[in-house]
Amino acid sequence: MTTYQIHAITSEMFASHIDSLCEVLENCVSGGASVSFMHPLSREKSRQFWSAVAASVARGERIVLVAQDGQGEIVGTVQMVLAQPENQPHRADVAKLLVHEKARRQGLANRLMAALEHAARENGKTVLVLDTATGSGAEYFYQQSGWQRAGEIPRYALMPDGNVTGTTIFYKFI
Repeated sequence: MTTYQIHAITSEMFASHIDSLCEVLENCVSGGASVSFMHPLSREKSRQFWSAVAASVARGERIVLVAQDGQGEIVGTVQMVLAQPENQPHRADVAKLLVHEKARRQGLANRLMAALEHAARENGKTVLVLDTATGSGAEYFYQQSGWQRAGEIPRYALMPDGNVTGTTIFYKFI
């Protein structure tokens, strides 16, 4: 079994890891993950996304956790959006839990989410919120991980293949 190191990355670290991050995102989108992108996802669009995320990290708006394999390659990631309205300082949004297909079925998503919850507590967050495609494996994962289903919005977004999907909203008190 492969050992993975999970840690936050700084905005300065993105440049040296951009190719691994792009590969993870592109792999997930090509596999049908509903994470805001359509298939095929170009490397240019993927790089633009990660550059914007790096700028958000630099502004202190979000934390990006990554899982690196023994060779230092990023094979998983998750984000916590800290920037919230002033009446919600206790809350954060979870975004883009992504695990490359070569690293799946090893508990990595669970480990990334546990690390995210730890980071949330360290940042004074007590409520986490996320949404995911209704009927997806991700929906099942969050239910099994102790997240509470708040509701569903039908016809919310397009899947990477262009089909319409609903989204299920979850929350978790930590």
